[in-house]
Amino acid sequence: MSKPYFVKFEVSKDLANAAYEAVRVAKQSGKVRKGTNETTKAIERGISKLVVIAEDVEPPEVVAHLPILCEERNASYIFVPSKQQLGMSLGIDVGSAAATIVEAGEAQHIVEQVVNSIAGLKAKKE
Repeated sequence: MSKPYFVKFEVSKDLANAAYEAVRVAKQSGKVRKGTNETTKAIERGISKLVVIAEDVEPPEVVAHLPILCEERNASYIFVPSKQQLGMSLGIDVGSAAATIVEAGEAQHIVEQVVNSIAGLKAKKE
């Protein structure tokens, strides 16, 4: 299956799993915002440490604005393959199209690793 048009770079399975883990740990020890609306507001307010966007969102327009907004606001973002798994990482029973880590808590080192890996991926792409 081809990637949706809003996906700007390819993310390895290990990096996606690290993002899920960062969200899970931050949910327990820090602060996360779940859903497209809360994520959008957090980016606009400049409080997002890491934005996690699911690739399997229907219709894709729901989250297509997030990478653009993140670029404008210099917020780090990552794409993960499954909204269902993102929802599970957030501790909810339904899928989540997007989430953002506002305060990393104990996930700080994971978030930093993911952000650094993303920076490397973007640098390669350009």
